[in-house]
Amino acid sequence: MANTVPYKQIRALYDDETITVYQAYSAAIALPAVKEQKLSASPDFLFGRMTWIKPSWCWMMYRSGYSYKDDRQSHILALKLKHSHFQHILSLSSFDTSKPVRVQWDPERTHKIGSLPYRSIQIGIPRELSQKLVEEWIVGIEDVTHVARGLKEVVDGEEKVGRDELMKRGLLPMERVYEVEEGIRKVLGMD
Repeated sequence: MANTVPYKQIRALYDDETITVYQAYSAAIALPAVKEQKLSASPDFLFGRMTWIKPSWCWMMYRSGYSYKDDRQSHILALKLKHSHFQHILSLSSFDTSKPVRVQWDPERTHKIGSLPYRSIQIGIPRELSQKLVEEWIVGIEDVTHVARGLKEVVDGEEKVGRDELMKRGLLPMERVYEVEEGIRKVLGMD
């Protein structure tokens, strides 16, 4: 019988030291976060619930409607994490309640937010770990809302524009497969 489990991969923008993940916030949270380089800079930021990070830019566009979905997601933030912290988060992941970090594998999206045949990861950070993430592990915060809105403008106005051209224009990041060691692949159910 053929394997019916969809192909799963982590695709992300990363360099030798950091990986970029995305979250969407209201202006009241995002603007102070960028200014102070700390998500908790605003009193509106709450640690009381699970927070989800997404390494995939296009999945973030899908989830936030290119930042237009609602006021609570009006600003897209690019958060840089050191590889060691990101991989530590992944090592604490599970599909059930046996570990504190949750993962979901959802269909990856195109720049026009259509489904692709492989799965993209979302990572749920629980309250007990989110303080460490917010206060210690984020090494850079950038508001990339203008990029999301620029992408939406091009998607709506230039039907034939392709991925390569969008990357040249700086509207799509150069995401690559992010390899993780065998033990983490197993924990994430990637094989």
